[in-house]
Amino acid sequence: MIVTLDALGTLVRLQDPAPLLAAELAARGVRASERQTKEAMAQEIAYYRAHHDMARDEASLALLRERCTAVLRDVLAAAGVDAGALTAPELLDALLASLRFSAYPDAPDALRDLRSAGHRLVVVSNWDVSLHEALRTTGLAALVDGAISSAEAGAAKPDARIFQRARELVGAPSLGGLHAGDSLEHDVAGALAAGLRPVLVARGGRPDGVPAGVAAVASLAELPMLAA
Repeated sequence: MIVTLDALGTLVRLQDPAPLLAAELAARGVRASERQTKEAMAQEIAYYRAHHDMARDEASLALLRERCTAVLRDVLAAAGVDAGALTAPELLDALLASLRFSAYPDAPDALRDLRSAGHRLVVVSNWDVSLHEALRTTGLAALVDGAISSAEAGAAKPDARIFQRARELVGAPSLGGLHAGDSLEHDVAGALAAGLRPVLVARGGRPDGVPAGVAAVASLAELPMLAA
């Protein structure tokens, strides 16, 4: 059986980037408070989320990162931070160094157990092409059979087409399977649209509005049993 999994909020988490950005700027001789960097990162992330699907390859990823860096510079400057003291490549380096992903502790063992049971695993994420880099740096790439970002697929969850691309990656049948993710809007709705059984990853407890019959798990450790 194919098991598809969301990335951010399901397999990996992002460390709070605001204090990291403040530290990275300080290391480059630019003073900024965490309040200033929090606002700057909020706006940079909002811009990124609205445009990440443009980054389908290395060239377009570089362009997206340039634009995100420009947004960051503008917000910092408006807040009184002397971001102009840094060149664009220096500010980009500070930004990228502030975006640190790590695997949830329950992710590696859950993936190993699913593969041991014979399931084919594909990460399906609304992300740019750097999804693969994030999976490598967190040690998860070797534990799955493939990954597809919305930028590469030309479709974002809940569009069923991204799940079809995931099936094609591993030669899975067109029907059946399970998808796990932390978003009702993108993961549960997308799984239902694609004919997959949805599992909501609700680490903070089952939220309101979960459709009847949809399983919710507090830990990925529960997935292998649901996929059996």
